[in-house]
Amino acid sequence: MALSFGWQHAIVIFEDTEDGRDMATFMTNSFKEKGLTITYMSAISTSASNEVLLEELHKLSNMQTKLYIIHATHSLSSHLFQNAKYLGMMDAGYKWIVTSKTMDFLDFMDGEVLESMQGVVGFKSYIPQSRHLHKFTLKWRKEYHMDINAYAISAYDGISALAMAVEETMSVLKLNTKDLETNGSAQWCTTLLNQMLRISFDGLCGNFIFRNTRVTADVLEIKNVISKEEVKIGFWTTNASFTKKIGKLNYFTDDGLESIMWPGGIVNNPTHRKLQVSTKRLRVGIPVATRQGKLFQVDYDAQTKSTTVSGFCSEVFLAAFAGIDPNVTFQFIPFVNNASVGNVNYNDLIDRVHAMEFDAAIGDITITANRSRYVDFTLPYTDLGLATLYRNADASLWIFMKPLSSDLWLVSACFFILMGFVIWILEHGKNEEFQGSLVQQTGVTLWFAFSTLVYAHRQKLESNLSRFVVTVWLFVVLVLVSSYTATLSSLLTVEQLQLASTEGLIGYQNGSPMLGVIGVRKGGVDAIIEEIPYIKEFLALYPSGYSMVVSEDITNGLGFVSVFPKGSPLTHEMSTQIARLREDGTLQSLQEKWFGQKSDPQSTPPNVKVLNFRGLRGLFLISGVSMAAALFVFTLCYIQEKMHYTYAMLAGGKLAFIFRFLLPKSAIRR
Repeated sequence: MALSFGWQHAIVIFEDTEDGRDMATFMTNSFKEKGLTITYMSAISTSASNEVLLEELHKLSNMQTKLYIIHATHSLSSHLFQNAKYLGMMDAGYKWIVTSKTMDFLDFMDGEVLESMQGVVGFKSYIPQSRHLHKFTLKWRKEYHMDINAYAISAYDGISALAMAVEETMSVLKLNTKDLETNGSAQWCTTLLNQMLRISFDGLCGNFIFRNTRVTADVLEIKNVISKEEVKIGFWTTNASFTKKIGKLNYFTDDGLESIMWPGGIVNNPTHRKLQVSTKRLRVGIPVATRQGKLFQVDYDAQTKSTTVSGFCSEVFLAAFAGIDPNVTFQFIPFVNNASVGNVNYNDLIDRVHAMEFDAAIGDITITANRSRYVDFTLPYTDLGLATLYRNADASLWIFMKPLSSDLWLVSACFFILMGFVIWILEHGKNEEFQGSLVQQTGVTLWFAFSTLVYAHRQKLESNLSRFVVTVWLFVVLVLVSSYTATLSSLLTVEQLQLASTEGLIGYQNGSPMLGVIGVRKGGVDAIIEEIPYIKEFLALYPSGYSMVVSEDITNGLGFVSVFPKGSPLTHEMSTQIARLREDGTLQSLQEKWFGQKSDPQSTPPNVKVLNFRGLRGLFLISGVSMAAALFVFTLCYIQEKMHYTYAMLAGGKLAFIFRFLLPKSAIRR
């Protein structure tokens, strides 16, 4: 029923007996599986006095959860409801649900008790009408002159089942009544138990059968106490949840329940009474007595002896609460006198809230799993995770050498010289710019080779082979320069975030969840690891000279602590308001107001990978092949040209010899 109305938290009240404890544990586990959280379990002795009941109920009334589920005898329930009415816990905003242990005996309660139970909803054992039941009821009234209740009918079915089991046991063991005295009790008891668990018949209460060693009901009747009567509002069934009526052959449909009148005359689903704060000043616990900063600032006025708070955390809290009730006033109380930053144990503040010494707590409070066991947190309203604050270090003197590995530098220089030498070979014979003295040729060759790095070469190439080699080489230079530029840019970015010294001393704030300082030295540390809001607060004061890099999201951020542990409706409503502030831009405006920046922390920089020869060996292979091919073609052309010249020279010498031999000397002289 609680889940059908959207309730998520409840308090279980049970009698402190073995049966009560077992049933309370069973209900708690069942509710947990269904998503209903039991925020508190109240065990009350059956002999508890009115003073004890008043004290326990007063404690329950101070909790935010106002849904109570009672599993107790009708006598204890009678005292509970009378005292609850005295404390005003039967007014609007409270919800009371009782089990059949109370409702089955409602007829035995007097009018004063029924008057204190107005609006109570209970589950009552359902006895389907039958001819057998009608005859039994008439016989009972005729003999005892009183009505029979569900417990008596259930007891009758239980005795009938036991009698059947005894008959079956005697039949199985082939015993008679005389043998019972001599037969072993162990065998008899075991057989009797097995036969009892197998019993199934249509009794006065309906189908009687054991399920998991228990007799469970398939249908429960739901009653609403109105005036001094119990009004039927429907049935609960294992198959169809809630239904208004049950037809013939136990046919029913899932059509919900009739209207319910809860305490205070509220019909159907009663909402919580405006958090019960409209006429109350909330006691808000804060971590420290004095604190300066944009995240959370605390000031103490000695004249008025009052504490005022300001900063991002407090403004978010006030803006969120204004959406719930703008008329609420707050009393901000340091949970430890003269507490200052660095010597505060935030877990102690959580304990004080858990003990209900404060209605709420605000401040730079981190949400952790262990703390969530005792209190409820709202949605986080800051960036999540840890960050590292670095001092921006000066750039290294040789940082321009870092983008390339040493082997790549060496190979690149060699290829520049090799390319220049190849061009000299190809151009030396024809191009006058590559001719001259040895010093001049060496200078021109080296100048041409290294000027291709910035595309500043001006020598005119006459050989097509030279043009081919240079074209391929310029592509290699383009890729090499582009990669170098990109890597250098990344290195310069990361360099700003590197520790100023090679020792890498790191620290964090005293009292933070980081459990101390990792490295300290005289004069400070090189970096601080802390939660993002603290780093942003520091950067708002010192925007230059420092940088922030975000680490892993291993914390849940800062949040408000609700007024009571587990199940406070205030938590849900405050979370809703925080979500609204985030959607309408108010949270972003407060972020920019106090920190001067948007909530966009710098992401963790990746490790920059320098370029090496192995990664670019393909480029040099292409260039080397082009040079080798050009030299090969050039060699072939050179050999062909020399052979042609030699042949021409040889051919010209033979003709002159023949002429000298055939012609007279006078003719030759002419």
